[in-house]
Amino acid sequence: MKIGIAGGGAFGTALGVALALDGNDITLWARSADAVKKMQGARTNARLPDVTLPERIVATTDLAPLFDCQIILLATPAQVLKDFLTEHRTALAGKYLVACCKGIDLSRMTGPATTIRDIVPDAVAAMLTGPSFAADIARGLPTALTIACADDAAGAILQTALSTTHLRLYRTTDTVGAELGGALKNVMAIASGIAIGAGLGESARAALITRGFPEMQRLAAHFGAQPDTLAGLSGFGDLVLTCTSAQSRNYRYGHALGSGKDFDPTTTVEGAATARAVRQLASDLRIDMPIAAVVADLTEDKTDVATALNRLLSRPLKEE
Repeated sequence: MKIGIAGGGAFGTALGVALALDGNDITLWARSADAVKKMQGARTNARLPDVTLPERIVATTDLAPLFDCQIILLATPAQVLKDFLTEHRTALAGKYLVACCKGIDLSRMTGPATTIRDIVPDAVAAMLTGPSFAADIARGLPTALTIACADDAAGAILQTALSTTHLRLYRTTDTVGAELGGALKNVMAIASGIAIGAGLGESARAALITRGFPEMQRLAAHFGAQPDTLAGLSGFGDLVLTCTSAQSRNYRYGHALGSGKDFDPTTTVEGAATARAVRQLASDLRIDMPIAAVVADLTEDKTDVATALNRLLSRPLKEE
């Protein structure tokens, strides 16, 4: 099976490695000519140290071979996805398009699968999400993900095509739940990083995770997500992973905010933009999401950690 991947970052490359080792021919498109040169020559990607790229991966800056693939994994940042789809909608028509990013587009207020469906309506829109780190996937460590596609027959095709010996995919038609679970857990990961970075302790982090999950459920339920989806890999599973590991970019970003340290501005942190989108959605829809609102304010320097903590702790006491 020939599979295309748009995006030569850590996650897109890691998926390419896993799929190539399972016998698939992979076209990996990246914007950076230098990155492509290293991937083709030295068979390495700076985002995945100590990982050798299989020969079945062909890295390129040319979009033509990418568009020759029937299945294309879109491993671009969530805030870039709309522009990529809009620019290439004609070439992408009729393809299986699988979003591998997690977030809510700030300009459209939509998740990745919905963005695909709106901009390229004659493509099959799907989303690959769940608890996973690129380094684990590239090293062949066991990983379970959700493949979400509104068309169950098409989802079954993708499930078979993208599952490997160590990468196990579970199928759902609930694209909304998968989108929101993947997006919202990044916001809570930032909050967890803030708690540990500020020295608030493990108990505070546990409280944030526990109270953050109902926030995720409230917003997802409003948009018709199924409760089981949020309780599964794409929701609770991903929440636990990213809130408890320094491998998570969102967690590391939150840790930097909480400890008052600088954070690498070139590192993509999907949860920061998502928090701002969620703050707006929650306000418009009158949905109570205090943790997301605090995170959004902190990412924009509209408050400080001490004030944000006081906001959360001074909320009215209520039943569990």
